[in-house]
Amino acid sequence: MNSPEIDNRKKQPENTEKTTSYINHLEKKIKDIELEKNIVRSELSRLEYEVKNLRSEIDRLCEPPLLTGQITDILDDKIERVVIKCTTNACYIVKLSHKLQKEKIIPGLNVALNQRNYTVMEILPKELDPFIRGMEIIDNLIDVSYDHIGGLNEQIQEVREVVELPLKKPELFKKIGIEPPKGVLFHGYPGTGKTLLAKAVAHETNATFIKVIGSELVQKFIGEGAQYVREIFNLARQKAPSILFIDELDAIGAVRMEDATSGDREVNRTLMQLLSELDGFDQRGDVKFIAATNRIDILDPALLRPGRFDRIIEFPLPNEEARESIFKIHMRKLNLEQNINIKVLVSLTEGATGSDIKGICTEAGMHTIRRDSDIISNDDFLKAVNKIMIKKIRDFSTSDLFI
Repeated sequence: MNSPEIDNRKKQPENTEKTTSYINHLEKKIKDIELEKNIVRSELSRLEYEVKNLRSEIDRLCEPPLLTGQITDILDDKIERVVIKCTTNACYIVKLSHKLQKEKIIPGLNVALNQRNYTVMEILPKELDPFIRGMEIIDNLIDVSYDHIGGLNEQIQEVREVVELPLKKPELFKKIGIEPPKGVLFHGYPGTGKTLLAKAVAHETNATFIKVIGSELVQKFIGEGAQYVREIFNLARQKAPSILFIDELDAIGAVRMEDATSGDREVNRTLMQLLSELDGFDQRGDVKFIAATNRIDILDPALLRPGRFDRIIEFPLPNEEARESIFKIHMRKLNLEQNINIKVLVSLTEGATGSDIKGICTEAGMHTIRRDSDIISNDDFLKAVNKIMIKKIRDFSTSDLFI
């Protein structure tokens, strides 16, 4: 028989293995619980953050809305009180919030007001009408230089003197003691390069180009056109150095009539606002004003007087030399037949404008595509001239167009 001591020895290892296994089980369970605790703690932090955001959103929604107004005057040097004009057209004397930087407070600012005591709470940014912002042409979209303009050497020289030089070298005029012309008016036939030259000046001076069509300023509501004029000039000042170009000036600048209708009177209000803005222009400033019209004969004399448009530049129909120069410019990138005689094309296009010549080159390319070719021929140019000039051309033989 086995003794009791021997039995105890056999049971002891078995108990030790069970104990070790149980301890390992407990340690694993502890690790699982700690991992679960960390997950719960992370979820708790996320929920606390979400609760904080929701409470902040509730507090924000519970705040009373602010009123808008405009500062019209400052009452003392310490800028403790100001006069504001509310949307109700009533004026109040109010205090400023201690959070505002008082050195930034100036008359004309748009501000937000407390609804209860009209205290100025914050300064609002000056927002331009989207219609006005859309008039700005992005600088990198203007790829027109003086090399793209043909037959307008005299006009380019005059524009460089009165627009480009004051923007690039204002100290030169100050040193000599003269004032550069305040405004420049382009007039002439449609398609003679007025808008093109204005873009070229903006490109050469690295200035912001703002283009306005005169007819866009004719609005149906009273005072709306005048407001647009003010905002356009404000935009030009903000984007300085800039060139403000108003095309079709005759749409708002025609001679004022005594027996005007209500619509005509609104156009007259817009014109008077334009005259006022022109009078307030700094001649040596970083904003230059150019206008263009095809009907200078119907413009109001108030626009043409010295001090508003000091320089008036005429854009005539191009002569033979100018037409040849324009043809060469538009033919630079064309894939042409050899030995095309440009002088013959020039003789066929008497009375054509620069835009007509550009149209002829484009139409010649379209004829080339139509006949499934990649080289523009003389016949293509003849057909293009026939179409653009809208008149019969004598039946020139192809050989006549060769040098």
